[in-house]
Amino acid sequence: MQPTEKIRVSMPFPSRWGIHAEIAGRPMVWGVLIINSITGNRVMGTVNFRGTLIPINGYWNENAKQISFDSPYATYSGNLTMFDDSTTRIRHLVLSGRVIMKPPSLLAGRSGTWVATTDTSLTGPAVSNSDLPPVGAFLTSNILHSGLGR
Repeated sequence: MQPTEKIRVSMPFPSRWGIHAEIAGRPMVWGVLIINSITGNRVMGTVNFRGTLIPINGYWNENAKQISFDSPYATYSGNLTMFDDSTTRIRHLVLSGRVIMKPPSLLAGRSGTWVATTDTSLTGPAVSNSDLPPVGAFLTSNILHSGLGR
């Protein structure tokens, strides 16, 4: 295994992520986040929590591995981390951070957390990971593999 500081991981696109949000300490919704494109540092895609594609637009900072994007109902910000499974040859990518609801949402002004995950094939050596991903990473990966949101 190689140390993480020597491996360069980028935000994959187009990509499909399982996403879960918790607002004001309450589990709210499961869904699918689609990153359609990243041009320069601009992110475009959709989020689908209840069967309706909602557009998102935002920014990706490659050096800091930070993302921020807006939908008509919320503002999301977070960081990208990764976890390699050398046995299955899968790299798990995890976006996690804060969400703030905005009008016209009924929860406008409330904040919470979100986590989104996707998988890619591990094409090189596995990277050593000292931390475990948040529990939501395991739960959201079920969205991708159980057919929800397809």
